[in-house]
Amino acid sequence: MNHQIFSEFNLTSLLSLSLSSLIDELNDRMSELGYGDIKPSHGFMFKFITPDGATGIEIAEYLGITKQAVSKMVDYLEKSGYVMRKNHPTDRRGKIIVLTEKGLLVTKLKDEILIEIEQRWIESIGAERIQMLKEDLAKLSYEANKGKLSPKSRPIL
Repeated sequence: MNHQIFSEFNLTSLLSLSLSSLIDELNDRMSELGYGDIKPSHGFMFKFITPDGATGIEIAEYLGITKQAVSKMVDYLEKSGYVMRKNHPTDRRGKIIVLTEKGLLVTKLKDEILIEIEQRWIESIGAERIQMLKEDLAKLSYEANKGKLSPKSRPIL
């Protein structure tokens, strides 16, 4: 199939297709490595709680979901060995959620896979064009967010 077919899509569709392809490949590769139980929503949480952990309330606010939904997610990830609840360092009644060694390993593997994918993209269209694309997307993101990331506009990987 010729890539020209895709050139007729609008920018939003192309960005969406590119991201979907990347996430699909990431999930496939993680599954091949034995981590098929990790979902994209887990990755959002992992990114937020690295390195010092976070409370359930902080995670709920960041992800835009309820505390109950966070609790269910944490229960699942704790049973799977990716996170654990620890006593909060300053609030004796509170808990923080932190990554375990297994959770840190998954984060490291994800980063390595994303680097491999980006390297393949560089080989396909060139380092200069990838750098230009990154700079252009950074500029557009900066302008759209008035220089700061809002809770609704956060990186997902």
